[in-house]
Amino acid sequence: MKKVTVLLLSATLILSGCSSWSKTAKGGLLGGGAGAALGAGIGVLIGGDAQSAAIGAAIGAGVGGGAGAIIGNRMDKKAEELAAIEAAKVETITDINGLDGIKVTFDSGILFGFNSSNLNDTSKETLKKFADTMKDMEQTDITIYGHTDNVGTAQANERVSARRADAVATYLNSCGMSKDRIITKGMSFNMPVASNDTEEGRAQNRRVEIYITANEEMVKEAAAGI
Repeated sequence: MKKVTVLLLSATLILSGCSSWSKTAKGGLLGGGAGAALGAGIGVLIGGDAQSAAIGAAIGAGVGGGAGAIIGNRMDKKAEELAAIEAAKVETITDINGLDGIKVTFDSGILFGFNSSNLNDTSKETLKKFADTMKDMEQTDITIYGHTDNVGTAQANERVSARRADAVATYLNSCGMSKDRIITKGMSFNMPVASNDTEEGRAQNRRVEIYITANEEMVKEAAAGI
């Protein structure tokens, strides 16, 4: 099984000394008050991925600690299941509400041919496994970001990255995932994870990211202890 990397989001460094805690415990702490601060735009990422701080629909008032812990536990288990999918890099992130979520990254080199937004058979098989794994967790929002390297103009890369994100969303919908819960966006080459000065780095930057976050229904169920 692949290693699940944990990215911690902190409101005024509230979690800076908690790296050894379980994600369930961190979910309880975040749900106990940090969510409201993060929803207001306060907080920093420890270790990277600033865009995850803006992922998810803002619930509003801070989510109770018990609900945060329940959601954290559910996300832990789902992240482990998703990590078994070949070609998927799985990380645990914190969303705009201060709740645990999941980020799954697929290399665009695996999903698409160069400068293409057409899914090949291998990609469809991988995405089908993703959709099947998510069937028992419908109370989540799915945000899909397409990314490119810096070859070509920003406008051209934005179009390609958007088409790739849309292609993934369309196929997931064909696999039974409701389109009403999916948001897509092309990020062009604005958020590289490696240097664009080398082919290896450019290959890492050509990727599709899928963020999984709790929706309002999951939060209500967690608050009720379900």
